[in-house]
Amino acid sequence: MKNRIFAMITASAIASVTLSACGNAGAEYPADTSLVIQSETTQVQEDIGMEKYADIITELPPEGYDQERAGVTYPDFQKYSYYSHTAERETNVNVLLPSGYSEDKEYPVLYILHGFWDNEDWMARDIVSLSRILTNLQQDGEAEEMIVVLPYIFCSKDMPYCTGMDLANCLAYDNFINDMTTDLMPFIEENFSAAKGRENTAITGFSMGGRESLFIGFSYPELFGYIGAVCPAPGLVPVSGSAMHPGQMQPEEMKFTEDKPYVLLISSSRSDSVVGDSPDSYRDILTENGEEYLSHVMASTGHDHSSVKPHLYNYFRMIFKK
Repeated sequence: MKNRIFAMITASAIASVTLSACGNAGAEYPADTSLVIQSETTQVQEDIGMEKYADIITELPPEGYDQERAGVTYPDFQKYSYYSHTAERETNVNVLLPSGYSEDKEYPVLYILHGFWDNEDWMARDIVSLSRILTNLQQDGEAEEMIVVLPYIFCSKDMPYCTGMDLANCLAYDNFINDMTTDLMPFIEENFSAAKGRENTAITGFSMGGRESLFIGFSYPELFGYIGAVCPAPGLVPVSGSAMHPGQMQPEEMKFTEDKPYVLLISSSRSDSVVGDSPDSYRDILTENGEEYLSHVMASTGHDHSSVKPHLYNYFRMIFKK
């Protein structure tokens, strides 16, 4: 798994895949929001401590969680660019620094990946309310200060942006794993007061970005101590009968050895007709492989910000806790 060159030549799925390509799209997700514990030993459970977050998961956040509060300063995303040796071009990235950011202090870093067709601005939109959700949680003592990074995950030497739902475009999303570790993370660590180490580094994403965040998390568990995905797209593992879904990895590779995550959260909606049952299929594989994970299931949210926001609300309250 240490050589990521295969990411360049592996076919992948897309976030806007049709229902017929998703396998059993009519299958229902679990009805509860829970922790699934499948560790081989009690000692592993105690070391990870993931079970302590199961009770705080809420299907939908409380009223007003994403609204501005009087007297509170909400930081804005700022756009930067870095040179991607992987894509051989300048690449945009949005960065949110906490209020009162100081170079005298080091902050943990959360990377959030957008979906198919989108770019680094999708999560920074006002409708997602990311800054308000995070700042309000920090005001309430429920979330830590952190640097939030929204990268552009379409990574191709030949195409600057997504042009269609085909193999070449899918491979460009898969190739972000190389940009992430070779170009983006060094840029963030060199230009911002970022704390290093897996205990200070988290990743999550939506749809195609959710699938890529899982791929990156399983490929580099020594770098990412916190892993999340909301409505992850199919194609992380092979989908039977689908030529466009041969998989980035095999089901048996969705397993951690020494570097188990502190948090692994998969969020999904029963009403999501875009990715079908792919989130549940990933849960099933994790269970079969004896891995712990946190499950967050929504009943009626869509394949959009309405699912992303509750996921972020829960994930923000879990990551970087001491």
